[in-house]
Amino acid sequence: MRRLFVFRPEPAARQTIRAAQGIGLDAVSVPLFELQAIDWTVPDANGFDALLLTSANTVRMAGDGLAAFRALPVHAVGEGTAVAARVAGLGVATVGNGGVDDLLAEIPSDARLLHLCGEDKREPATPGRLITSVAVYRANERTDVADLHVLEGQAAVVHSPRAARRLAELVSLEIRSTIRLAAISKATAEAVGDGWQEVRTAPIPRDTELLALAARLCET
Repeated sequence: MRRLFVFRPEPAARQTIRAAQGIGLDAVSVPLFELQAIDWTVPDANGFDALLLTSANTVRMAGDGLAAFRALPVHAVGEGTAVAARVAGLGVATVGNGGVDDLLAEIPSDARLLHLCGEDKREPATPGRLITSVAVYRANERTDVADLHVLEGQAAVVHSPRAARRLAELVSLEIRSTIRLAAISKATAEAVGDGWQEVRTAPIPRDTELLALAARLCET
């Protein structure tokens, strides 16, 4: 059985590690980024019909400003984001099981959405939506990443295109050829580049499906 490496920043990494261990995987966390809250101006909640949340990190990093939007319904990408929103006292109206574009398809096209997010965000492919994006945190590259030669012959899960690009920068072509990767989305799989022993994409961009795929890749 191959060891599974996880590159998410904390605290999300701990959640993935626990879930991976719960299905019998030998999982190790090597965070490539560190989250940092940033100052942000809280918009007038009356100018919006709902909150769009695409990451649980947003809820964790938004700080006291999040309280201004407790009267707004939340449209959340993923159950993890929805859980974080509920814990923060927000009311969740919709939970999308796919990406942000799948979620937007379930929301009225004239809804005025406030998208609280990180600085590094993917723009929705859906045109003409009334979305105002406000960054509340940034993910800084860690400079103290351990020697990634330990990945040789192992498997890994990658949760974002940015993490995929960073991983490709840090792992030599020689080591890549021995590593099996599970990517959370097609965009993530494309961002990681070539030369890996195997790159497969989760059927649904959700940790449960990603780890189920990773479990198959860990089999030797």
